[in-house]
Amino acid sequence: MARLALHPFRPRLLDDLRAYDRARLMRDLGAGVTVGVVALPLAMAFAIASGLQPSAGLWTAIVAGFLIAVLGGTSVQIGGPAGAFIVIVYGIVERHGVGGLLVSTFCAGLLLFAMGWLRLGTLVRFVPVSVVIGFTNGIAVLIALSQLRDALGLQVAKMPADFFGILHTVGGALTTVNPYAVALAGLCVVGLLVWPRLWAVDSAFRQRLAGLQGVSALQATSRLPAPVVALVTLSLLAWALEWPVETIGSRFGGIPQGLPALVWPDVSWQTVRQLVIPTLTLAALGAIESLLCARVADQLHGGRKHNPNQELMAQGIANAVVPFIGGMPATGTIARTVTNIRSGATSGVAGAVHALALAAIVLLAAPLARHVPLAVLAGILLFVAWNMGEWREFARLRQFSMHYRLMLLSTFAVTVIFDLTVAVELGLVLAVVLFVRRQSSLFRVTLDRVEPARIEARLYGSLFFGAVTKLDALNDAVDRAEPGVAVRLDAGDLQLLDTTGLDALESLLEAIERRGGTLAIDGLHEQPRSLMERAGFLPRLAGWTAWERGGSNTAAAGDLQSRFVDRSTERRDPP
Repeated sequence: MARLALHPFRPRLLDDLRAYDRARLMRDLGAGVTVGVVALPLAMAFAIASGLQPSAGLWTAIVAGFLIAVLGGTSVQIGGPAGAFIVIVYGIVERHGVGGLLVSTFCAGLLLFAMGWLRLGTLVRFVPVSVVIGFTNGIAVLIALSQLRDALGLQVAKMPADFFGILHTVGGALTTVNPYAVALAGLCVVGLLVWPRLWAVDSAFRQRLAGLQGVSALQATSRLPAPVVALVTLSLLAWALEWPVETIGSRFGGIPQGLPALVWPDVSWQTVRQLVIPTLTLAALGAIESLLCARVADQLHGGRKHNPNQELMAQGIANAVVPFIGGMPATGTIARTVTNIRSGATSGVAGAVHALALAAIVLLAAPLARHVPLAVLAGILLFVAWNMGEWREFARLRQFSMHYRLMLLSTFAVTVIFDLTVAVELGLVLAVVLFVRRQSSLFRVTLDRVEPARIEARLYGSLFFGAVTKLDALNDAVDRAEPGVAVRLDAGDLQLLDTTGLDALESLLEAIERRGGTLAIDGLHEQPRSLMERAGFLPRLAGWTAWERGGSNTAAAGDLQSRFVDRSTERRDPP
């Protein structure tokens, strides 16, 4: 009995450290500190938007980010809370509480580890890109809608999780708009758009400032991440002018200065049963996000390709650990990973440094976070949502097939209006149905010769369960033929045959035999021939048994052999 081949647990960091030197260490230290600073506002914003305390996002970024960097299958990927999880996490907290989220995250971690261990990492790549774009754009819309309360400063006790509920709640509270919050959110979005352009290599601002400020100071200023600049400057502005806006301190009481307390999730069989669907959603989305991020990192970094199975095992360990510190789901994050690469990262050491730098900031500067306005974090998330969506794909839909458009638009609509889980399920089901339909349309049967006593036809494409009805014309021709009809099928262009297709050929053969006729098939490729042999179908064909035994010189056997050799090597164009 064949043994199941499990994937060995071997982190990429072990290979990265073989030729590690001081120059690489300095590059990783610089990149790690930079990404740690960038992760600070994002981690808090993702947690707050998910209905959690800001500390949940910070410690998830620290612990999960460290584990993913040290144990993962990539050299430069940064893990932590991600915008894609906001809608799902918020829904779980609304329905099952924080305890339910911890249980679901833990179980999703176990599933992710099992997926990698069983070598299922490559299966994630089979998710159609149209489905991925559809639910990514849908999540971006929901993230933007969920931030309207803080961006507008609305007096709303609690935001619902569904699309129509959000619209109804926001619409009913428009009379409570806070202009100071709107100003902070607007300045934040504008600042995030303008800051990178100010420091672009070819910008006139940078060229003029270079002569006044000096090269070293210019480089130091240009490297400051835009989210950090927005967070610090706008927080100082609101504090100095005493603007009446809600802050982290006024809503959450600040961030605890110290290590997180250990939490033991209330795991019971009844709880796990209620969280099956949310758990599967977290695991599927975490796998897709992390491996898509790893592919982006491969393209930008130019090093060794990532190991998808090892990456899933690391993601699983991280998600199984963070519930015990009250954390939230984690995955690979594209924005922070790109920042890591552009900052010069060479190995997982940079990801580990990012986690340690973030921990140092939290432990030393936690009291300052109480002054951060929630409108600024909302502005950051609005910018993240805009960059997260691939909006150009909507404008390019005319260039693609109806199948592509249907999958993308239906996944997008269901994500926004109903639920991400339903959207992914619908997208995958549509992908399968449309794939079967497309493949069945590629199968053809051409009747080259139809006479009362002789029928010749050619088969093109794949004869499988979705295409067997294409044999109806051939069946009709057999029904109209004379007794003793001889039928020959040229299968030189038949690429694939499944058991349903074979069953259709057996039915055809039985119909021919009832009329006292014979069926010959020549030009078979390896896969159809192998299936026919294993099913015992070949010996029932005219002339095949004699040829296979090699001991007969009958005309039928000789004719069949010559046709098989000639036809199988002949090139044909499809009809």
